[in-house]
Amino acid sequence: MTELTELVGTWMRRQRWYSTKNVEPRLRLLASFDAEPADADVRVVTHFFCDDAPRTPRVYQVPVVARAGRDGDEAALIGEAGGRYLYDGPTEEAYVASLVQLMTGQEHAEGRDAHAQGHTLGGRLAVRSSRRLTGEQSNTSIVGELEDDRLALIKVFRVVQDGENPDVSTLAALTAAGSRRTPALLGWLTGRWPTPVAGTASGELALMQDFVPGAEDGWELAVSAAERGEDFTDRAYLLGAGTAELHTLLARSLPTKRAAKEDVALALDGMFRRLTVTTTEVPEVEELRAGIAAVYEDAAAAPLPLLQRIHGDLHLGQVLYAPDRGWQFIDFEGEPLRPLAERALPDATMRDVAGMLRSFDYVAGSLARRETPVDATAWAANARQAYLEGYASVAGSEVDDFRLLLDAFELDKAVYEIAYEARHRPSWIPIPLSAVQRLLATRVS
Repeated sequence: MTELTELVGTWMRRQRWYSTKNVEPRLRLLASFDAEPADADVRVVTHFFCDDAPRTPRVYQVPVVARAGRDGDEAALIGEAGGRYLYDGPTEEAYVASLVQLMTGQEHAEGRDAHAQGHTLGGRLAVRSSRRLTGEQSNTSIVGELEDDRLALIKVFRVVQDGENPDVSTLAALTAAGSRRTPALLGWLTGRWPTPVAGTASGELALMQDFVPGAEDGWELAVSAAERGEDFTDRAYLLGAGTAELHTLLARSLPTKRAAKEDVALALDGMFRRLTVTTTEVPEVEELRAGIAAVYEDAAAAPLPLLQRIHGDLHLGQVLYAPDRGWQFIDFEGEPLRPLAERALPDATMRDVAGMLRSFDYVAGSLARRETPVDATAWAANARQAYLEGYASVAGSEVDDFRLLLDAFELDKAVYEIAYEARHRPSWIPIPLSAVQRLLATRVS
């Protein structure tokens, strides 16, 4: 297997979903399982590789289609081993067909130290054709045309972790509850594989959901409107109302809990850790530290809401707008940098609201940095206000009741963004830095 490991390592380094940038992978093959392909001339194998390059080893799922001839997508070619040409599975219809069969047929696959089990909410389905989507993402997404002429979105998780993936559990609960704000979950695949050290891990490997035809990406829609100076308040209002509807259904469908002192202490500790990191990397934030800390402390001392399942990483890039379905919420994995075990924990709805408010601010900030700058400051302020009004139209006085908490979450998000921009796009630091200054000035006034 040394040849396979070396080939995959060289290929993986070039993939957008490889999470340890600027580092050469150091791979170990942990386990594999075979799937039954419809084409007898190919072999479909899913491998689990441990990458020891990062400080904390990561496990990757690498589905491979092995062909006798070099007749696959050249861009997806991993290499040649054992007299066969190896291709990245999600680009191959043979892999997609076998994956859908596993998921929606509730079938299982056994392999060398690995196991996979399918689950379905939509009955047995089959794909007629498929195509992999491109773009910056941590997973691989595929659009499949089903034999009943519907379209489905299939997501293959590249980094796999032990435990419940909220992208599956949240969508499953919402689908069962009849959600009109999310695509329906059709099926998913769970797996079991060895951990990097002695032990066994289990978790989700892939999911399939309803594809939303004619939908526009929320970020692109907002940027286009702001660039042209088009009023966005009606859509922002509906997005706010949709967010509150989503939160209401999540509270009905999944466990809730009263916030305890331990929850407050954990949230506060996270906020102060991010603040310390940011002030270390961006000294200009140090003079704002006292004001930021005061907001955090005020929020911790204020009444707290019931904690519940939330989206966890809500922004304009996580919503779609479809003419016949309105706003749709997608990608419930939560913040990628948080441990998987934390992402499904009950949290405050104001964290999601704060994330969307920051996203509107980034629309204006990104346009201000164009070669020909566009001033969308007023556009963003109006969109933010309309979003809050839309949220209140469903949630009542929740925003007013927990305004201190919302302010703290929005500041925390902006503080994190400052550190992020300092590492990746220093010229963009003014976007979140000005937001921190604005939020603190509002508190003083």
